[in-house]
Amino acid sequence: MRVVSSKKELKEKFIRDLTPSEKIFFLNKAREAIAQKRYPAGEALFHYCYFLTLRERMRGISSAGGEGYMRFLLVEGTKDLEEAIRMYEDILEKNKLSTPDPEGYKFIEHFSE
Repeated sequence: MRVVSSKKELKEKFIRDLTPSEKIFFLNKAREAIAQKRYPAGEALFHYCYFLTLRERMRGISSAGGEGYMRFLLVEGTKDLEEAIRMYEDILEKNKLSTPDPEGYKFIEHFSE
């Protein structure tokens, strides 16, 4: 069963889990998803952008190298992130809007504060 998070919980996760540069990456992905892909703002968009951001973090770690168990963890973790990204992208694609979400700016503004 999927638990629905409140805006407050999502913002706390955003603040707690992401570095300043990752927050910028997240917000840029959110803007792109709302304006260009016409995805609706909401929890699914948050998770989509969050997992895209974590994938970028993993790319940074993997480019630094790694051997043995660390390499295995990076590969497996990246696979899990790719699955989550696809799942949320499917949800967003099914709910895609004909024009950009007029409430999208509020979504981005909420996390930018």
